[in-house]
Amino acid sequence: MPDRVHIIWDNSNIFVSGRDVCDKLEYKAGYFRINFKNLIDLAADGRQIEQVFCVGSVPPPTDSVWGHIKRLTGKSPELYERGAASGKEQAVDQALQARMLRLGYDYDPPETIVLLSGDGSGFEEGIGFFSDIKRLHRFGWKVEVLSWQDHCKKVMREWADQEALFVPLDSFYGSVTFLEGLRRASNLNLINRPRRK
Repeated sequence: MPDRVHIIWDNSNIFVSGRDVCDKLEYKAGYFRINFKNLIDLAADGRQIEQVFCVGSVPPPTDSVWGHIKRLTGKSPELYERGAASGKEQAVDQALQARMLRLGYDYDPPETIVLLSGDGSGFEEGIGFFSDIKRLHRFGWKVEVLSWQDHCKKVMREWADQEALFVPLDSFYGSVTFLEGLRRASNLNLINRPRRK
């Protein structure tokens, strides 16, 4: 059976962290956007995509981000309302973590999970993305973490470097990002993408 990938995408983490990277490199954070197609292609690395779970909060009516994801993946993301009092996302990380853990029960033999996030919050308490990818790894899942180098929790990045695979998005910055009205994304070249040995 060919290697299939299950992509778990924390859109807010990738976007907000990427905007910080953009501000340091191009000083144009207000124009920063993610090229969804190239980001998904980088995550898949030529392998069959079994599913993409991308969860985010409901955007303003004029924002078509989630429509782009549906066109690229064929599936609608799970959307959550922002909290009325806080204006912040509610239960987004937990929804992704629940999806991740279900993979451990739904697929036998284990396959490959690609996590697009550097959020390692909660690891010390045994919760969060990092704790859950370690659980899946113990059950035989191959794990790849794609994140911005300096925005990935250090202990998670070091674990991925040693036990799984870490792919720094910084190495593909020009391909997975663009500046609206100022710069297009360059063609994605996967030749130098890190791979498991």
